[in-house]
Amino acid sequence: MTSLFKPTKKWRESEEDPLIGPVIGKLNVQRRNAGANLINVKYTKKDRESLASHESLDYLPSHSEVYTKWLREMPCRSDWDQWFMMGLIGIAVGILGFFVNQAIDTIITLKWMLVLHYIQNSQYFLTWIYVVGIGVIMVALSSGVVLFLCPLGMPSGLPEVIGFLNGASVEYIFHIRTLIGTLVSCVLAVASGLFCGPEGPMIHMGSILGSGLSQFKSDTFGVQFPFFTRFRNCANRRNFITAGAGAAIASVFRAPVGGLLFTFEEVASFWDIKLAWQTFFCCLMATFTTDLLSSSFHGFIYQGHFGFFKAEESILFGVKYLLDMNIMVFIPSIILGIIGGLLGALFISMNMRVNKFRIKLFNLIKHPLIQKLSKLLEAILILVVTITATVYVPSFFPCTPLSPDSHNKLENRSLYHNSSTKATHPLSKTEQFYLYNCPQGTTWMGPDGIEHSNNSHNEAATLLVENGKNGIVYLFRRGTHKEFGFAALLTTFVIYYLFSCWTAGTAMACGLVIPMLYTGALCGRIVGLIMVSIFGVQTDEYGAWIDPGLFAVIGAASYFCGVSRLTISLTAIMVELTNDVQSLLPIMVAVMVARMIGDLFNHSLYSSLLKQKHIPFLEPEPYVLYQKKPLNLELFTAKDIMEPQVKVLRLKEKVSILVELLLETSHGGFPVIYQPVQGHEEVFIGSITRLELCRILENEKIFETQNKESCQQYAQLNYHEVSFKFQNLTKINLLLNMYRTDQQYQDYYVNLKPYINQSAMTVHANFSLQRTYNIFRTLGLRHLTVVDLRNRVVGIITRKDLMAFRLEEKLFESKNLETDIHKR
Repeated sequence: MTSLFKPTKKWRESEEDPLIGPVIGKLNVQRRNAGANLINVKYTKKDRESLASHESLDYLPSHSEVYTKWLREMPCRSDWDQWFMMGLIGIAVGILGFFVNQAIDTIITLKWMLVLHYIQNSQYFLTWIYVVGIGVIMVALSSGVVLFLCPLGMPSGLPEVIGFLNGASVEYIFHIRTLIGTLVSCVLAVASGLFCGPEGPMIHMGSILGSGLSQFKSDTFGVQFPFFTRFRNCANRRNFITAGAGAAIASVFRAPVGGLLFTFEEVASFWDIKLAWQTFFCCLMATFTTDLLSSSFHGFIYQGHFGFFKAEESILFGVKYLLDMNIMVFIPSIILGIIGGLLGALFISMNMRVNKFRIKLFNLIKHPLIQKLSKLLEAILILVVTITATVYVPSFFPCTPLSPDSHNKLENRSLYHNSSTKATHPLSKTEQFYLYNCPQGTTWMGPDGIEHSNNSHNEAATLLVENGKNGIVYLFRRGTHKEFGFAALLTTFVIYYLFSCWTAGTAMACGLVIPMLYTGALCGRIVGLIMVSIFGVQTDEYGAWIDPGLFAVIGAASYFCGVSRLTISLTAIMVELTNDVQSLLPIMVAVMVARMIGDLFNHSLYSSLLKQKHIPFLEPEPYVLYQKKPLNLELFTAKDIMEPQVKVLRLKEKVSILVELLLETSHGGFPVIYQPVQGHEEVFIGSITRLELCRILENEKIFETQNKESCQQYAQLNYHEVSFKFQNLTKINLLLNMYRTDQQYQDYYVNLKPYINQSAMTVHANFSLQRTYNIFRTLGLRHLTVVDLRNRVVGIITRKDLMAFRLEEKLFESKNLETDIHKR
């Protein structure tokens, strides 16, 4: 029996060519990511097959007769329901963000409180036993839940969401089982002690909520509610997914503006001012909901003060003391930008190699169950090594005295100075993990009215034992110039840099934002400490900017940019995270420098993961090299890259021909042609997708006979019947094979006119290739039909034809290639 859905052979055709095949197998594809320098990307035969497995999506619904009829039946359109849905998604994401943060903090606190007395008694082995035992249970559950519960057997994340919003179909990423698996895995992975954060999984979960709530139906449970049915199309669904992703960032960071800008800069491929307003409202509701719940609940216990928003709760890494700036601050900011760009590019390169080795190693294991168990064991191994470093490394560090002097001096010139505020050391509010093996000190008030103490702390324990969020708070503090020495900062930096690189990509739902901020803050703090070593602790207002806390903020932003290549949204997020508007310009300078340096070496982490996962993503701007020189795509035409062998359909087509076409090809859509008048050439009129053809053939009631004298009125499907995605592929496959073998269906016809997309885009064969690419990506097309001067179909262009490596292969054969090179 022939299968309905089979791997496409399109990617193999050129490799079978005896002249072209050996050449393109070795081609290096050059691509650019918003100004990035030239990057070599290689695609193997297996990679191309993986790329071909992803279907493309149309952004706009098919403009057919049944669609326009459905639109006329809709009530008078207003946007209140869109705003309501955006608010509902924002509230749901805000509740989810509150739950994730509370669950993680509660588990971490309980875990370390269980072993606090062992730490204080220097019983490190017992501490290690307890923490590893608890962590192994959490990691086993975290990894197991995504390996055995999530439909794909692995946690999906931000790259998949970006690819989907770009127009590539990625299966199961918005499945309810994926939501549950990601939620459980994220909480347990972060709380276990691994160097990761909840931000990336939260973006994915926010997107799932945006997709699920807006559709008001569940394919898993087979439930459809008769509400908001007009949102059940690709365009509205993508808009709500975009808003859900932005709301997740807003909830996690309490940064509504940052969430909006993040979706604009990184997530969304289709954007307009209306979507910006609605996404901003969604981010606002998410932040408000998280702040409202956090104002009165701590550890899921109601503490009162409902609706009282404390600054220390709403601003995650709030900087209490703003510093006067000097123009000289831009010099170390530029240096930090260079360091952040280099370290970010190195991190991406290392992580891609680790992931590639990981994939190759696990692919050697053929048995699915053993392969999954091997992935689970790797996650446990990473945890054991991480906990070993966390517990034992601080034991090699001595106790360091704490002195509040610099803190008191800074408070006297603070913009937020309050004379009634009692000076306390910033570490005194923690759960005493900073003491580690140090004795408990005392604090007293001297005769001069100045507070004195003989407290001490273990620097490495302060930075390593607690989670990364608390460590970032310590590093961002102002006036703590010599609180952490070079040894503790360098040791923690190396551990976090290497272990976070190893952790990223394991079979768990874990993010990298907190490790990126923490690693960058450690680097910035080291640079700040070097400045203090050179110039000393400055107490006058003109030298107050030489503060390691300030450079920790700048370093965090630069390294974050070096990995993610975010600029606008990152700057806004850093300001909202720290409330440090005074540092805005140095952060902007460091971010821009880090972006330029990083782009010299490779793409961003998200772009690199898109390529590694073989998701067909169309960059904002195509870039192709020939003999190390960029090609001007304006000098090429659509016919240079189109697929000339096109399967076309007619307005009234035989059922047997449709069945044969669906069973023998894997194309996602087909141009439709018709004859305007008798004797006239058949010209293009529209297109129809594979899904729509399958839905049509499922309904035998609309089949017609060729008898023109018959006055019988045939049934017609409505819009929902045509556009609803079928679930049982085996059933439709059996049905089509029955049509093929049963003789009674050989004389039946189907009238395709009510179902074809009459607004399908076309370009002329000599249309500019550069503009063809822009049209395809900007409008979110799935297919682009190429016609000649007489509107006859001569070819078709799909998403994969416009990917950089495919462009290079096609243009390599183009007659315009030598002309372009010769002119230059």
